[in-house]
Amino acid sequence: MDDSHTIWIEKYRPAVLKDIVGQDEIVERLSSYVKSGSLPHLLFTGSAGVGKTTAAVTLAKEFFKDSWQVNFREMNASDERGIDVVRNQIKEFSRTKPLGTASFKILFLDEADALTTDAQAALRRTMESYAQTCRFILSCNYSSKIIDPIQSRCAIYRFKPLGADAVKEEIRRIAAHEKLTVSDAAMDAIVYIAQGDMRKAINALQGAAIIRSTIDEKMIYAITSTARPDEINDLLSRSLRGDFDGAESLLAHLLHERGIAPNELINQCYRTILSMDIDRKLKVRLIDHLGEADFRLSEGANSDIQLEAMIARFVVSSEKRES
Repeated sequence: MDDSHTIWIEKYRPAVLKDIVGQDEIVERLSSYVKSGSLPHLLFTGSAGVGKTTAAVTLAKEFFKDSWQVNFREMNASDERGIDVVRNQIKEFSRTKPLGTASFKILFLDEADALTTDAQAALRRTMESYAQTCRFILSCNYSSKIIDPIQSRCAIYRFKPLGADAVKEEIRRIAAHEKLTVSDAAMDAIVYIAQGDMRKAINALQGAAIIRSTIDEKMIYAITSTARPDEINDLLSRSLRGDFDGAESLLAHLLHERGIAPNELINQCYRTILSMDIDRKLKVRLIDHLGEADFRLSEGANSDIQLEAMIARFVVSSEKRES
């Protein structure tokens, strides 16, 4: 079968638990469930692209072997958030007996934090009533949005953002398989734009590979519409020197010619400011200005005005420091 048009995040999704990178402790504990043949309800929490869905699917495959597709069901709670989905679809799957030699089925509920409080209360009762025939794996970005009665019934696994070594390991593996040459600078660029999200990293690699097989950092930043770290440093340096015109010109270039998304630009400024060796009081003021701009954008304010206002506040803060 020709897989040249396959999405790489699916093509290279780990098929067994031991192939999951960057979550060694979690993989070890999940593997112990397979060896023992028993499984509690599980709650996977963590940011996007860190392996939560992959862990659930590979766990089911290792538990059920050939019968995994009939004994495992994946649902996304953000599609239907109300109580009806729990009363109907989830309850119907949970109450029926497992097929083959399996002693229970597994229902994986992705984005469970999207369920309403009433739906979560109904889900808790379903988890209690059908625990003999079905185990639940819930996945969410924020465990605080899951009601306490559900949390107390689950073994909680906190997936951490993937480190640079884990991202590079996977990118090298894919690059070798696809016969790509990835420069060290491009590898660092992929780590920078991924921020611990393997999906972002693999999509960036595939996007660059479509253009050519020798990949450099310029391609990675261009394909992901991300400003280079040196450009962000330059933007902040000009602002803190009091050069509003220079900073405003660079800001306009990044937003309109390079097509950087306003929220992405704020995030990149935030990451850079955190790592800058500057006066602590000034750093606090700059982060405060970032937070204000981010909030105003989330409320629907004009992005050009808000980002220029943010730069203006940076300039004013730098002048206060000097005075």
